[in-house]
Amino acid sequence: MAKETDIASNIDGLVNDLKEIIEQGRQQSSVVINSVICMTYWKIGHRIVEEEQQGKHRAEYGKQLLKRLALRLSLEYGINSCYSARDLRNYRQFYLTFNDYPKWYASVPNLTWTHYRSLLRVNDVNARKWYLKEAAMQTWPTRTLDRNINSQYYFRLMQSPDKSAVAAEMERKTSDFLAMIWQDTAYCMEMNSCLLLNI
Repeated sequence: MAKETDIASNIDGLVNDLKEIIEQGRQQSSVVINSVICMTYWKIGHRIVEEEQQGKHRAEYGKQLLKRLALRLSLEYGINSCYSARDLRNYRQFYLTFNDYPKWYASVPNLTWTHYRSLLRVNDVNARKWYLKEAAMQTWPTRTLDRNINSQYYFRLMQSPDKSAVAAEMERKTSDFLAMIWQDTAYCMEMNSCLLLNI
């Protein structure tokens, strides 16, 4: 009986150790997956821009090019493979907006493709850089970044004479918002794994 109790307590300790190793592996794989996804999309955007700039800079050529590429890539990788004309337009815009992405990535490796896609909507360069840095430093999930962009947090902060009040309000709202969405973390990790399969 004593041996069974020892084995049970050893198993519990071993299971806890293994759970910690598994969680660390999941976390690390998520970072690697996001890195590969973002770099792949950036390179796709770069290659599309190169093709468009070979003397064929007309808008109509660009539209036709993206449609044809989307059709061919969908045939190759499947209709739901992240290579629609709209996706390709986003990758092209990603390259144009973050043409120095490899340099940016080194300072903000925790941002995902969905973060960058949200940042593409921010036209003001200073605001975009600020949101990028804040999202990375504060580890904002994409929904938090979207909410902060939509609420014009950067511009409100820059225009306010009482910056600490605006920052405190946003921090409070962000922490409330984060509490609601942390439940989606497992789903996001699963989606990242699915996206990697489509690269």
